Amino acid sequence: MHFELGTFFFQILAFLILLYLMRRYVFGPAMRVMERRQQYIEDQVATAERTRQEAEALLQEQKNLLAQARSEAQEIIERAKQHSEREAEAILKEARERAERMVEEARAEIVREKEKALAELKQQVGALSVLLAAKIIEKELDEREQLALIEKTLQQVGDSA
Repeated sequence: MHFELGTFFFQILAFLILLYLMRRYVFGPAMRVMERRQQYIEDQVATAERTRQEAEALLQEQKNLLAQARSEAQEIIERAKQHSEREAEAILKEARERAERMVEEARAEIVREKEKALAELKQQVGALSVLLAAKIIEKELDEREQLALIEKTLQQVGDSA
């Protein structure tokens, strides 16, 4: 192989010119495209990170709101339960009082009816005694006739009652 210095310098000069032209017209625009692409990707990553952080913040806020809603619901349920228990106690108390009043009224009515029946019985016994005495006085009877008369009078009183 044979080495020529002129060809060597010419090839180096052509290489440098080609390198200059490539750098100016190919590598420069390609680098700008690559830089823009890199900037676009960095912006997208930053936007995705902000969106993720916002989503996490919203998720935490939703969890807090859900916990608060559960707490409020539990409080409402507890208040309703206490209210219903108070109402049930009031209804039971009123029912007991009403039942006690009804029992007392029934007892009073029983006592009145008993006294009325006793008064009527006394009156009937008195009337029967007077009637029996009048019949005995009207007629002097022997013992057997007196028993028959008493039974007859009792039958008459029983039929009329």
